[in-house]
Amino acid sequence: MSVNLLVIAGTASGVGKTSITLGLLAALRRRGLVVQSFKVGPDFIDPGLHSLVTGRPSYNLDGWMCGRARVLDVVERASADADVAVVEGVMGCFDGVDGATEDGSTAQVAKWLGAPVVLVLDAVAVSRSAAAVVLGFEHFDPDLRLAGVIANRAGGATHARWIAEAIGASCRAEFLGAIPYDPSLMLPERHLGLHTAAEGALTEELTRRLADAVERNVDLDRLLALAAPCCAQAEAADGSPQTGLRRTPRGRRTPGAPPDPASPPSAPRARIGVARDAAFQFYYAENLERLVEAGAEIVEWSPLRDADVPEVDGLYFGGGYPELHAAALADNAPVRKAVRRFAEAGRPIYAECGGLMYLAESLEDVEGRVHPMVGVLPAAVRMRAHGVTIGYAEVTLRVDGPLGAAGTVVRGQEFHASTLGPVPEGVPRVYRVRAPGGGERAEGFVVGRTLMSYLHLHFASNPAVAAAFVTACAVSR
Repeated sequence: MSVNLLVIAGTASGVGKTSITLGLLAALRRRGLVVQSFKVGPDFIDPGLHSLVTGRPSYNLDGWMCGRARVLDVVERASADADVAVVEGVMGCFDGVDGATEDGSTAQVAKWLGAPVVLVLDAVAVSRSAAAVVLGFEHFDPDLRLAGVIANRAGGATHARWIAEAIGASCRAEFLGAIPYDPSLMLPERHLGLHTAAEGALTEELTRRLADAVERNVDLDRLLALAAPCCAQAEAADGSPQTGLRRTPRGRRTPGAPPDPASPPSAPRARIGVARDAAFQFYYAENLERLVEAGAEIVEWSPLRDADVPEVDGLYFGGGYPELHAAALADNAPVRKAVRRFAEAGRPIYAECGGLMYLAESLEDVEGRVHPMVGVLPAAVRMRAHGVTIGYAEVTLRVDGPLGAAGTVVRGQEFHASTLGPVPEGVPRVYRVRAPGGGERAEGFVVGRTLMSYLHLHFASNPAVAAAFVTACAVSR
């Protein structure tokens, strides 16, 4: 049985896609529906917020990092026992890797899924002109199934009526409603985006207000009627229509459990400690699931609160906000020393972005205060007051290592507001990094069996990477 699915896209970043998606997820759950959520693109924060509302893991659908087959696979498996699936888009509907193609965009994923799109339009300072914007989106790519429009931050009932009349007179997409401007519905933000689920950004009260706003102002019955069976008219690789995918029987999984792997998980052969707290929280759900499928037992722990490293064979430090917790991380000297001893003992450690920052010699925050960190990587990290490094990247392993053999290719992305000071030439760089349309550079710093990088790799782009890391941990016993 196919789940009904729709995509919430935006005319641009910052129009309120996340707030409306969260309100919609909460409103649908009030109706007693099992709701599965997804997020287009590489973002970590929005899926975490989704999961708070749905009670289920939310999965990233990234066309550039993972490709069409894996996007369709995770949607099929994760939504097998759901009543409805909601995909939140990224940036503007057609924005992706570059300005010439749809790679990495919401539109690309929506067309792969054959899913109807509901466009979120910022109503501030427009009325009849809103129809011109929607009409432009309809004509820009006629193959996109633009089914409905929600106006956000409308000035009042009259303003909403004018927008509805304009869209109704000129556009194919149905006007589904207008959310009034209300500052209390806004999610708090900082230098790298919204505050995270781990920090309590989405309270029960805010969730209730978002759901109320959607229920009062959006025609939910009509919106659900527009939703279409998952992948029923998905676009094949050559652009031709494709029939629906084979579906997993409803009720096969416990709601909220990880999707069934392509093959049964192996018996645990290695224990991997995953740092999980307010400082380290950015992990793709599929990364952890791929590790489990490859035979890992995941043990979550906190570098902020714990006094020692757990009894594990390897460590995985994801990204997050160590800069906001630098003083607390520094004050927990016992665990910093324990992590360093773990590394010096030759046991595998894989650290991404915030993990790299933690394993460096020191971290200087935006106020100029310098905090001692673990000291595995002989270099200092400094926060920038302005500007971020952001972009996709393809990584080729130059030598054999904990993530696989030389020549292994995996894709990922980086997004950080810190800079790494000079790293001694004697520290090997095991990544050859190539950005889309850009040049190559060396990265991926290895000290002993510890691999540190600013890049967040998506293991679904090459599942052999997860298997290699589990094997590296298993043989370290």
